Amino acid sequence: MTDHVAALFPNFEKKYAKVNGVEICYRIGGDGPPILLLHGFPQTHAMWHPIADQLAKCYTVICADLRGYGDSSKPEGEADHSNYCKVEMAKDMVSLMSSLGFNEFQLIGHDRGGRVSHRLCLDYPSHVKKVVILDIIPTLTFFDSVTQHTAEAYYHWFFLTQKKPFPETLIGNSKTEFLEKTLHGLGSTQASFTTEAIAEYHRCFTDENIHAICEDYRAAATIDLLHDRADKEKRIQCPTLILWGENGFMHKNYDFVAAWREKANIVTGHSIKAGHFLVEENPDATYDAIKGFLCDE
Repeated sequence: MTDHVAALFPNFEKKYAKVNGVEICYRIGGDGPPILLLHGFPQTHAMWHPIADQLAKCYTVICADLRGYGDSSKPEGEADHSNYCKVEMAKDMVSLMSSLGFNEFQLIGHDRGGRVSHRLCLDYPSHVKKVVILDIIPTLTFFDSVTQHTAEAYYHWFFLTQKKPFPETLIGNSKTEFLEKTLHGLGSTQASFTTEAIAEYHRCFTDENIHAICEDYRAAATIDLLHDRADKEKRIQCPTLILWGENGFMHKNYDFVAAWREKANIVTGHSIKAGHFLVEENPDATYDAIKGFLCDE
């Protein structure tokens, strides 16, 4: 398989690991303490290319594709969507890091990767030294506070949860339009993305990926909520940094720090001049915030 984004990660190696019943694709580079980077919808680990090399100067950086995304396994969804629940997706990532010899690491998650990061911190608190969560509020908080305004802006949360194959069929018939609307919405602009990254997102946006994305969102609206409600009293124990785009929808409608202080013990955060995809829109400010937080002992 041709590695279309290798040039974006010149000092990294692309690898695969069989963990937790799936194959996870990841890219690894750098030297130092380990840090795991988890992407969001509708992207792949390629989203981290603007800051990966900088982080790799001080850290061993692992950029992984979540199950269902990129070049990781895309299993058919179970009837209860349990194989796409965040409990399983978090287990994938802990198992990956353990297979690499890293039982303690720092963690950064954007969008869906942020939700996996949240779950990972709850289920494996001894594994995470610090966590950075980018441009999301907790899943349960979102569903418990939906208004007409939020439903219109985040329509995909409700469209993607519809029974298969309805959303899969509609998106599959308009892959380019759907992907580009998603990437260029939520306060973001087309100029924010490199040609190579856009090409990679299109390459990976297959029928199997579309089904997996739907299963990810179906899980979020069903089994993930059951898990979140059952663990409502659990809190993230490690220091937590929340970053969000000040041009995005959520900035105008939620207090990010207050929302996460309901879920974590030690929370700081601030906005970045960007839309939803802040790593690609404003990498310098995003990197500076992340590096300052990780290095502040």
